[in-house]
Order: sequence, then structure tokens, then C-alpha cells
Amino acid sequence: MTAPVDSFRHGLWQANPGLVQLLGLCPLLAVSTTMINGLGLGLATLAVITATNVLVSATRHWLHQDLRLPFFVLLIATLVTGVDLIFQAWFFDLHANLGLFIPLIVTNCVILGRAEAFASKNPVLLSLADGVGHGLGFAGVLVLLGGLRELFGRGTLLHGAEQLFGPGAAGLEIVFLQSQQGLLLASLPPGAFLALALLVALRNRLTRDRRAAPARSASQTS
Repeated sequence: MTAPVDSFRHGLWQANPGLVQLLGLCPLLAVSTTMINGLGLGLATLAVITATNVLVSATRHWLHQDLRLPFFVLLIATLVTGVDLIFQAWFFDLHANLGLFIPLIVTNCVILGRAEAFASKNPVLLSLADGVGHGLGFAGVLVLLGGLRELFGRGTLLHGAEQLFGPGAAGLEIVFLQSQQGLLLASLPPGAFLALALLVALRNRLTRDRRAAPARSASQTS
């Protein structure tokens, strides 16, 4: 039987939504102009996918087969609406930056896919681990992508931190370059594709090296 830690690792690394499955690319590429934007959307997606997995798993024995998919879509839409209202109430400036991409979490294939392929067939604890793993995996890519694009495009990190953490976080911004000295390409859509390609290539290289390590060790000892 699959252990929760295995489900968590599977979503976080082995089947990472952004680097392996390449799902949810529209918000991934559009929102990741800064690290804070990426973190904000990542946290929203994490909350929705985790809650969806848990609720789907908890109710899986009560649902008729013909009503399963409509229920999943309605559940996801309800959770996204709640998250959107929370952002409007407590993170209004960040919500304004993210625009329609919070409501568009409803259309993220990762959430419906995990609900159908995993949560509807597994117990709550495994589904919770699976949701947290995939959510953190997606959020991690958003943060890394946003950080890279912000660093090279604006010359800063954590710009706009007060939008997520409150006015006291305004001093968290790190300035590496003065304004107008960054690489404009990094802030534009082509820069998003290039940065994501670099992250995918890095992940593939690390995975290949990890798999090849036992074979190298065996050849050295023989």
C-alpha cells in the first residue's frame, strides 16, 4: 500500500505539475512576473487542491458514478470562490495584481485530475498527502519562476511583499540593480517560456544524475 510520504514525494517531484506534467501553464507563465505574485497564486492553488482532495476522498463512497464529475467541478468552483473572496478581503492589492487568475484556478487541470485519478479512489490521509505534494510542487515552480524573472527583469527579490505579509514586510525587498537596469526579456512572455525551459532541463538533469549514481558506484566497486 502506498504510504502518505510516497504520495507527497510523487506530487512534489516525480510528477510535479509544472515541470513534469506541464499542466496549468497559462497561470504559471502569466502570473510569475515576481516572486510574491507566484507565491500568492501558489498558496491559493495549494489550498484548493488540498481541500478538494480531502473532500472528494471523504465523500467518495456516497457519490453516484454519473454525478461524480459534476460534483467535482461544483466543489472546485465553490472552493475557488471562497479563496477569491479571502484574497479580496485581506490581500486586495495582491488580488488586483493576480486579476482573473485566481478564479481561473477552477480550470486548472491538475486539481480535477487529482480528484478523479487519485482522491476518488484512495483514503483521506493519502489524498491529503497527494494534494499537499502536488500543490507545493506547483507553488514551488511558481515561486522559483517568479524569483528568476523578477531577479533578472527588475533586479529585485520580494518586491511587493507587503501585499501578502502586511505593511511591515515592505522592508523585505532586496534590490540588486537600480530600476531600468534589468533584462526586459525576463519580464515578457518569452522570458517566462525560457525560464520554465531552464527549470525543466535542470529537473531532468538532476533526475538523470540521481538514477545514474548507483550504476557509477557499482562500476567503481567492481
